Amino acid sequence: MRKYSIVIHGEPTGGFWAEVPAFPGCYSQGQSVAELMDNVREAITGVLEVMKEQGSQPESNIQILDIAV
Repeated sequence: MRKYSIVIHGEPTGGFWAEVPAFPGCYSQGQSVAELMDNVREAITGVLEVMKEQGSQPESNIQILDIAV
């Protein structure tokens, strides 16, 4: 099992959406953070399955860092 970082955004009209920096274009949404987490796990699993079918693997050099400005 691998861990992936996600970035969660609140929607002004309610609910949340998340992006997965390790997989550009991998997004999901949910009305609650709990629902979002279930949905984003499903999205990541789908991306990994497609990558496996295509014979590719996730990039291993992705880094998520905090920066102060």
